Amino acid sequence: MSLLIGSTFSPEDLDVLRHALDAWCLEKRIDIKSAEAQLAASAALDLYQSGNNSAERLLAALRGHKGL
Repeated sequence: MSLLIGSTFSPEDLDVLRHALDAWCLEKRIDIKSAEAQLAASAALDLYQSGNNSAERLLAALRGHKGL
């Protein structure tokens, strides 16, 4: 689970995160409001903070993330 204490995200950051998560959910045929999507969102935040800061890189990282 992500630890976001002190983290700030710009509107552009949030756009990248949302785009990648929406695409991942669409590929997996998962409802964005599901528990699995919530886990993917948490993973996406971690992956984004680890340097996957474009929608394409983040989506690729989500695809390869174990546990999703």
